Amino acid sequence: MPIAPAAAHAGLSQATIRFYEKSGMLPKIAHNAQGWRDVHGDTLTWLVTLGHLRSTGMPLANVKRFAQSAHAPDCDSEPQARMRLAQRRADLAACETYLTHKIGIYTALLGETS
Repeated sequence: MPIAPAAAHAGLSQATIRFYEKSGMLPKIAHNAQGWRDVHGDTLTWLVTLGHLRSTGMPLANVKRFAQSAHAPDCDSEPQARMRLAQRRADLAACETYLTHKIGIYTALLGETS
Protein backbone atom coordinates (compact mmCIF):
# COMPACT_ATOMS: atom_id res chain seq x y z
CA MET A 1 0.00 0.00 0.00
CA PRO A 2 1.30 3.51 -0.69
CA ILE A 3 2.67 5.53 2.21
CA ALA A 4 -0.36 7.87 2.52
CA PRO A 5 -2.93 5.14 3.26
CA ALA A 6 -0.38 3.30 5.42
CA ALA A 7 0.12 6.47 7.45
CA ALA A 8 -3.63 6.90 7.85
CA HIS A 9 -4.01 3.24 8.87
CA ALA A 10 -1.27 3.53 11.49
CA GLY A 11 -2.34 6.96 12.72
CA LEU A 12 1.04 8.45 11.84
CA SER A 13 2.22 11.10 9.43
CA GLN A 14 4.13 10.23 6.28
CA ALA A 15 7.10 12.18 7.64
CA THR A 16 7.05 10.05 10.80
CA ILE A 17 7.12 6.87 8.73
CA ARG A 18 10.10 8.17 6.75
CA PHE A 19 11.83 9.14 10.00
CA TYR A 20 11.21 5.72 11.54
CA GLU A 21 12.61 4.04 8.45
CA LYS A 22 15.72 6.27 8.27
CA SER A 23 16.42 5.88 11.98
CA GLY A 24 16.34 2.08 11.81
CA MET A 25 13.11 1.54 13.71
CA LEU A 26 11.59 -0.18 10.68
CA PRO A 27 13.04 -2.67 8.28
CA LYS A 28 13.79 -1.14 4.88
CA ILE A 29 10.46 -0.48 3.14
CA ALA A 30 10.11 -1.97 -0.33
CA HIS A 31 9.57 0.36 -3.29
CA ASN A 32 7.25 -0.27 -6.23
CA ALA A 33 8.12 0.08 -9.92
CA GLN A 34 7.59 3.87 -9.74
CA GLY A 35 10.03 4.10 -6.82
CA TRP A 36 7.37 4.85 -4.21
CA ARG A 37 7.29 3.15 -0.84
CA ASP A 38 5.08 0.07 -0.76
CA VAL A 39 4.12 -0.59 2.86
CA HIS A 40 2.60 -3.96 3.66
CA GLY A 41 2.54 -6.93 6.04
CA ASP A 42 4.93 -6.84 8.96
CA THR A 43 6.00 -3.29 8.20
CA LEU A 44 2.43 -2.05 8.49
CA THR A 45 2.04 -3.98 11.74
CA TRP A 46 5.26 -2.40 13.04
CA LEU A 47 4.01 1.08 12.19
CA VAL A 48 0.92 0.48 14.31
CA THR A 49 3.10 -0.94 17.11
CA LEU A 50 5.47 2.03 17.05
CA GLY A 51 2.51 4.40 17.13
CA HIS A 52 1.11 2.65 20.20
CA LEU A 53 4.48 2.70 21.95
CA ARG A 54 4.77 6.44 21.38
CA SER A 55 1.17 6.92 22.56
CA THR A 56 2.13 5.45 25.93
CA GLY A 57 4.59 8.29 26.37
CA MET A 58 7.61 6.05 25.85
CA PRO A 59 10.57 8.26 24.93
CA LEU A 60 11.67 8.01 21.31
CA ALA A 61 15.09 6.66 22.32
CA ASN A 62 13.40 3.76 24.14
CA VAL A 63 11.09 3.08 21.20
CA LYS A 64 14.11 3.00 18.91
CA ARG A 65 15.99 0.64 21.23
CA PHE A 66 12.93 -1.61 21.47
CA ALA A 67 12.41 -1.67 17.70
CA GLN A 68 16.06 -2.37 16.94
CA SER A 69 16.23 -5.17 19.48
CA ALA A 70 13.00 -6.64 18.13
CA HIS A 71 14.51 -6.76 14.64
CA ALA A 72 17.63 -8.54 15.90
CA PRO A 73 17.98 -12.15 14.74
CA ASP A 74 17.96 -13.56 18.29
CA CYS A 75 15.03 -11.44 19.46
CA ASP A 76 12.15 -12.66 21.55
CA SER A 77 10.08 -9.49 21.24
CA GLU A 78 6.83 -10.62 22.91
CA PRO A 79 8.38 -11.01 26.38
CA GLN A 80 10.24 -7.72 25.89
CA ALA A 81 7.03 -5.95 24.92
CA ARG A 82 5.16 -7.41 27.90
CA MET A 83 7.98 -6.44 30.26
CA ARG A 84 8.10 -2.86 28.98
CA LEU A 85 4.33 -2.55 29.05
CA ALA A 86 4.23 -3.86 32.62
CA GLN A 87 6.91 -1.35 33.64
CA ARG A 88 5.03 1.49 31.95
CA ARG A 89 1.80 0.47 33.71
CA ALA A 90 3.61 0.44 37.06
CA ASP A 91 5.08 3.88 36.36
CA LEU A 92 1.67 5.27 35.41
CA ALA A 93 0.04 3.70 38.47
CA ALA A 94 2.65 5.32 40.71
CA CYS A 95 1.99 8.68 39.03
CA GLU A 96 -1.75 8.26 39.49
CA THR A 97 -1.34 7.42 43.18
CA TYR A 98 0.89 10.43 43.77
CA LEU A 99 -1.33 12.85 41.86
CA THR A 100 -4.49 11.55 43.54
CA HIS A 101 -2.84 12.21 46.90
CA LYS A 102 -1.82 15.74 45.85
CA ILE A 103 -5.27 16.52 44.47
CA GLY A 104 -6.76 15.40 47.79
CA ILE A 105 -4.47 17.77 49.67
CA TYR A 106 -5.24 20.71 47.40
CA THR A 107 -8.96 19.99 47.46
CA ALA A 108 -8.91 19.96 51.27
CA LEU A 109 -6.92 23.20 51.38
CA LEU A 110 -9.28 24.91 48.94
CA GLY A 111 -12.25 23.66 50.96
CA GLU A 112 -10.84 25.22 54.14
CA THR A 113 -10.24 28.63 52.53
CA SER A 114 -13.67 28.97 50.95
